[in-house]
Amino acid sequence: MTNELFVSVSNRPLLFLQRTFVSLLITVIFGTTVAQAVPGGGGTKTTGDVLQIVLPVTAAGLTIGYKDKPGAWQLGESVLLSQAVTYGLKYGLDNRRPNGGHYSMPSGHSSISFTAAEYMRKRYGWQYGIPAYAAASFVAFSRVDAREHRPEDVLAGAGIGIVSSYIFTKPYKNWKIEPQVSQTFWGLSLTRNW
Repeated sequence: MTNELFVSVSNRPLLFLQRTFVSLLITVIFGTTVAQAVPGGGGTKTTGDVLQIVLPVTAAGLTIGYKDKPGAWQLGESVLLSQAVTYGLKYGLDNRRPNGGHYSMPSGHSSISFTAAEYMRKRYGWQYGIPAYAAASFVAFSRVDAREHRPEDVLAGAGIGIVSSYIFTKPYKNWKIEPQVSQTFWGLSLTRNW
């Protein structure tokens, strides 16, 4: 005889958030395509500017949707570290932008976008992570395309954002695999938060 535990949880609000997020991304990218067709539209840059706000707002919205207070703190810590490192380097290095402006390295747009993308991926899984990483990659592309940054600037910003979220973010009620190493053994630990 086996004991089995079945838990029924309504996912309708979360499914709504997930579908809304994907629909928003599709709308923004479609809008960019249309804006590119208009001469002098600057659609890619504008879309990148919008997405760098949409991504962290979406991450915060997920914490509200999941009623995830620890996740909200983790997002806040991730954003704080990411932005402190980004702007510390930006003003400390004062590199020239391709368009002649100041403070090129690292890209702040990329930093905040990838902070949010990695947070969503690590906290809530790849169903949010894949579209978030696609949107963050578009933000990075838009900064290079607009001649606001060089590729190395956006790569540095992406790296800072990803590492910042990776440090502070823990999975939310998901399976987690971690290496376990001591003086007497090594192996993998498989755990799940309930």
